Amino acid sequence: MGYNRSNRSRSSSSRRGHSSNYRELSGDDVPGTSLPTHEEDKKEPAASRIQLAMWDFGQCDVKRCTGRKLSRFGLLKELRVSSGFNGVVLSPVGTQCVSKEDQLLIQGKGLAVVDCSWARLNDVPFKKLRCGAPRLLPWLVAANPVNYGRPCELSCVEALSAALIICGEEETANLLLGKFKWGHSFLSLNRELLKAYSHCQSGSEIIAVQNSWLSSNSRIQNSPPPAKAARVDKTHPDKGSDTDSDDGLPPLERNLNHLSLQDSEESEEEEEEEEEEDGKSK
Repeated sequence: MGYNRSNRSRSSSSRRGHSSNYRELSGDDVPGTSLPTHEEDKKEPAASRIQLAMWDFGQCDVKRCTGRKLSRFGLLKELRVSSGFNGVVLSPVGTQCVSKEDQLLIQGKGLAVVDCSWARLNDVPFKKLRCGAPRLLPWLVAANPVNYGRPCELSCVEALSAALIICGEEETANLLLGKFKWGHSFLSLNRELLKAYSHCQSGSEIIAVQNSWLSSNSRIQNSPPPAKAARVDKTHPDKGSDTDSDDGLPPLERNLNHLSLQDSEESEEEEEEEEEEDGKSK
């Protein structure tokens, strides 16, 4: 679970809202923000070059928890609540937005995220977690099956990947997203934003980019939630793939304050089944 709040007045802190432009770009326009091809998969590193970690409060659906899946792949270390982390931590207690300024710290000390449920945020002792450098994420859109198309409701893998791309660690971000069949959708949804954020050298620049986008796209921020969730492989929920396409994106809804993988609901599962059936019939 990552966190993002935008601030239109302060340079390095964030509050609700984040920015990007939603015009569609070709994959060639965004170096480092597309998943590797099958040929490149053969050269894909087996382990992350960046030390990744997660505090898991056991509040999420185990089958849908992206952080636990990364842990099973050996790409992420699970931390005890009493354990400290000296690297960058995506947390709502941060006062700065993650940026290229954090790249050396991430390379040396790593990147961590907090995994918990949206419905139980008040139960998480964020301020008691010993974070070396708490940071916020800028405005981005979720592509995970639970919160598809919703601003800021990112899963753990989306939050980690976004921070990595922003800090110039695209290779590791692609490695993480490649473990999920919908991973490429996160890059498609946020292609232009991630490109713009990755070109920024500081948190204040990122906030400026974010706020500029929010100002020019206020209608998209406030549009109703998507009618259907992204397609999900119900038979093999943990199976990764980079071949499915999730273009033709629905409108976005209101901006939110934190990022996390929320527990799934009955209605969402029904919508996913309908989407899967539609995909098979095409």
